[in-house]
Amino acid sequence: MADLTMARLHEAMVILYAVSLVFYFIDFLYKETKASRWALGLLGAVWVLQTVFLIIYVVETGRFPVLTLFEGIYFYAWLLVTLSIVLRIFTRLDFAVFFINVIGFVFMTVHTFAPVQIERSPVGEALVSELLLIHITFAILSYAAFSLAFVFAALYWILYRLLKEKRRPVQWSRLPSLGQAEQGMTASILAGIPLLFVSLTLGLQWAYVSLEEFSLWDAKIVGSFVLLLIYSGILYFRRKGPLNGKAYASAHVYAFLFVLINFLLGSRLSEFHFWY
Repeated sequence: MADLTMARLHEAMVILYAVSLVFYFIDFLYKETKASRWALGLLGAVWVLQTVFLIIYVVETGRFPVLTLFEGIYFYAWLLVTLSIVLRIFTRLDFAVFFINVIGFVFMTVHTFAPVQIERSPVGEALVSELLLIHITFAILSYAAFSLAFVFAALYWILYRLLKEKRRPVQWSRLPSLGQAEQGMTASILAGIPLLFVSLTLGLQWAYVSLEEFSLWDAKIVGSFVLLLIYSGILYFRRKGPLNGKAYASAHVYAFLFVLINFLLGSRLSEFHFWY
């Protein structure tokens, strides 16, 4: 029972860290005060849990946990979280803080679902199963975010055409403005990109600990990374200026077509992705 509780708390840390990463991504790009506060608050909760587990481990073993690779990874992840919080409070190095958290999240995930822990723990099977569940959940959440971006892109096209033809149907008052549609597209992929990144990180870890053999060139894995690059490219060119207005909406429509291809066809071509 104690092992299961510890496993649940470690999983909670990974989820809190993942959500914190989403808010840090938004703050990193747009300097959103609310997003920054949420990110710091969630990361603070992760740090408290990590510190408590670290102290418990020291008390139980009677030594500092750095003698094995498994212990070292945990201590390294704790140091990265600590460093991130210190930098966030006392400096304005947003770029450094964001990427430190990306690295910290990867190592926290590796530690939580490490093969050595799965093998030694009586709740190993539950850990693997829940890792898969979290991976799929975050993937579907990212797809939902990209779907919302597509909806706003379609609305932008409709609005653009109505304005060009100088028509105002009865439903006009229920439609967003062009600016609101653009903001909706941007907000959606701001959530979708980090969610997909988190899903990929967890998915690779699941494949590593639970499959005897798997290839990084699996159709679904490659497609998901391409999808991440496509949406990151859209966001990059949006911020740099070349991608605006109708071209921005068009990019979202074409990107969503790739989402559908990856979601439907990628799973069929994959050697082990049969569930989504």
